[in-house]
Amino acid sequence: MTATRTFVVGLALACVLALVGACSVERPRAQASDKPASVLLPARAEAGEEVFYHVFFRSFADSDGDRIGDLKGMTARLDYLKDLGITSLLLTPLQPSPYYHNYFATDFESIEPAYGSMDDYRAFLRAAHARGLKVYLDMEIQYVGEGHPWWTQSLGKPDAPFADFLLWKDKPGGEAEPFLDRPRWEGYDGRMIGIAMVNMNSPKVREHFRRVLLHWADPHGDGSGRDGADGFRIDHMMDDLDNKHLATRLFETFWSPIFASLRERRPGFRIMAEQSDWGFGADWLTRGDADMVFAFPLRSAIDKLDKAGIVKALRDTERLTPAGKHQIVFVENHDTDRLMSLLDGDIAKARAAAAIMLFVRGEPLLYYGQELGMRGITRQGSLADSAHIPLREAMRWSADLDAPGSAIWYRGDTPWWHKRYNRSGDGVSVQEQDVDPASLLNWYRRLLALRQQRPELRHGTQTILCDDAGKLLCLLREADGQRSLLIANLGDGAATPAIDAVLADAAWIDLLDARHGKAAPDHALPPLGLRLLGSPTPGH
Repeated sequence: MTATRTFVVGLALACVLALVGACSVERPRAQASDKPASVLLPARAEAGEEVFYHVFFRSFADSDGDRIGDLKGMTARLDYLKDLGITSLLLTPLQPSPYYHNYFATDFESIEPAYGSMDDYRAFLRAAHARGLKVYLDMEIQYVGEGHPWWTQSLGKPDAPFADFLLWKDKPGGEAEPFLDRPRWEGYDGRMIGIAMVNMNSPKVREHFRRVLLHWADPHGDGSGRDGADGFRIDHMMDDLDNKHLATRLFETFWSPIFASLRERRPGFRIMAEQSDWGFGADWLTRGDADMVFAFPLRSAIDKLDKAGIVKALRDTERLTPAGKHQIVFVENHDTDRLMSLLDGDIAKARAAAAIMLFVRGEPLLYYGQELGMRGITRQGSLADSAHIPLREAMRWSADLDAPGSAIWYRGDTPWWHKRYNRSGDGVSVQEQDVDPASLLNWYRRLLALRQQRPELRHGTQTILCDDAGKLLCLLREADGQRSLLIANLGDGAATPAIDAVLADAAWIDLLDARHGKAAPDHALPPLGLRLLGSPTPGH
């Protein structure tokens, strides 16, 4: 969905949706001329210190043999994530819903029974926090799924206690105002399920959600955050919900006051907003007061390995991001086609994209299985929420797709199972790649280790070199007296970078060489060749 759509009804047919709470077609992009508001808020966290891992929860890790990812399975895999170099987990919604992805909740205050109990959730949080991992929860509170008590108890009862918690087409208790103007949406199991819009202009609704979100952030109510999440992702955040002019000025009247309450209770609590237009997010960072947005234009350029597009997106993103606010750098998520499929399975291109994603300024986010090269493309021509199952297949722990722990909840006599992307023994698993030094998994491990070791890769300044029409991407990061330099040849032929003589003559070591031998930045690179250099540190 886009913040500029007067075409919302038409988009409902084109957009459609794995019903993830955010439309998953490519939105019209915000133009680079968009100007951020002049109010610049102080930083709440230093840019680049977190590395996010985005988990589609149902598909991640099963602990009890029912083939559904669950909290105990997630807990058992925390050491893998810690060893990978992750600092923070982003989980898709955990609340009950009639949809497999758990957006469009029927209860905002409990856990999906298939995922476990509230005790399991608290045990997971404690285990994550004990390892120094933060946990962010995905929250979509703008809609309810069919079966929510606000809906069921208000139908035909305009004076019901919660009747004004929802938007209605004509009168309270009548026909609910539907999501994208479709009264029913098809679930992956063939059921037709309704989705209703929440009346976010109601002070009672705002107070209700303020209390609900405070509880998830600080369940004991003492400001300690013990057993609480460390941040939220706000799905499909809009100022005018669905551009229907029914729930308006939400940045100032709904979101900002709730965020202020969260930060007052939990200083350091962070909000990531999925900007509904998939643009640069300046309004969401200023008027909406989110801490972070998603770098959608940059993602599009990296996925294409488009040097000119990457340079433009980097410059525009830097210019349009207010001081103290941050961009989440990513190449795939639960709404977008998998990077490895977009790159036609080319491992060299995948390595280049990973290096760029983890080198540029911002907060990097990996989508589960990205580090293995998992594949998936949205099924076209379907209005059912099954269309995006290919992007959300089971995390590959073992070479055997049927091995214990594999969350193949979608198994059955269905197109998404018969035409699945993941196959036993295809090389795309932790088991197979863990022992291969040249695997994509170990490439990500090396890059993430470098990011942790080199402060300039986390929060340094960023300078674009090789700023010409050629295909060499050259980026310099600097902080605390240290430098790192990425040179990537994104063209079809060999190329030699034209590096400033002062930089070319400086002392450099090869960060990709285990011995950290001396290296020069101005040697030729083959197509898709990478050079990652750094200034020597004590001992090198």
